Amino acid sequence: MARDSGRPGRRGELSFKLDRREIGHLHGDHAGTSAFPGGLGRLIAQGRIVPHPVFPDAQDWRRRIESDADIDDVIELLRLQLRPPAPAA
Repeated sequence: MARDSGRPGRRGELSFKLDRREIGHLHGDHAGTSAFPGGLGRLIAQGRIVPHPVFPDAQDWRRRIESDADIDDVIELLRLQLRPPAPAA
């Protein structure tokens, strides 16, 4: 499996990819964003993310980064993109 390190994106963000698939990106040192196809409801209810301000109707999220704990959580949220989806009930 090819891996790709972070690199600047088209809009100045720092994009992280695995193979050719973007798993998320950072906007400077203040926010992390990504799409989450598994649904955002649980993560929003937990207060971990908010809907993306530019694409609120999509499965995109944003997480502000204000502390070291926020950095750790953004990393964990990006790792969720790498897990296979849960089987349908």
